[in-house]
Amino acid sequence: MSWRQNSKAEVKRKQQKKTEVSSRCFAVVCCCLLLFVVGAQMDTQSYFPVQAGVGMEENFLSLDDILLSHERLPVRTECTFPRLGYLEKSSDAHDIAEGSKMELPLWLSKGLYERKRRVLSVELPKVYREGWRTVFNADPNVVDLHKMGPYYYSLGSQMLHFDSPENPDIAETLLQTFIGRFRRTMDSSQNAYNEDTSALVERLDSLEKGLFRSGQSGLNGFQSWEKGQATQITASSLVLNYRKRKINDLQP
Repeated sequence: MSWRQNSKAEVKRKQQKKTEVSSRCFAVVCCCLLLFVVGAQMDTQSYFPVQAGVGMEENFLSLDDILLSHERLPVRTECTFPRLGYLEKSSDAHDIAEGSKMELPLWLSKGLYERKRRVLSVELPKVYREGWRTVFNADPNVVDLHKMGPYYYSLGSQMLHFDSPENPDIAETLLQTFIGRFRRTMDSSQNAYNEDTSALVERLDSLEKGLFRSGQSGLNGFQSWEKGQATQITASSLVLNYRKRKINDLQP
């Protein structure tokens, strides 16, 4: 009986050892895959990008949308805001009186704006008013959109949340401006290989900058394919360093 018990115990120990080895191998493989994926991302950028919201919807995890939500809008109060006078640095009043004009960030303006109970009314920023819409309709390529506001298209789409008789005209101007500038933006991205494009990019809206970078990335990929470099798969620097450390640990 003792011999059989010892044999069973030995078999059980071998099975446990085999399971531990398999688990360790699986963990090593997972670590290598994780390092490869993270390394591939770190070779190009420091964080995983999240696309901005489309149209009137924002993406909470997008850095561009977070910055967009802090764009300040001119508003006019439609009622008295008690005990909030300290928010107006130019006034010593205890309350914010009805009819006061101020600037509030987009996220707060959207939160306070109600169609049924009018707490405040939002005025159009000057870049979306009729005067500038005429300029955009004439020739949108002459306008420095980054100077006018780095989120021209996104903020314009957000302005459609607020009731305004000019909303149809704003939407039409946004569309025609994008169409009018799109071809020039993409042509420039395809014809500026290994050239300094800082002067061109600094005049673009954030959405146009993303399109420009996509065009440049496609051009670089095509050039690599022509040179026969597209099929060469190389390991990340993090994976190579990890392998070196493993080899050094195994050496006596």
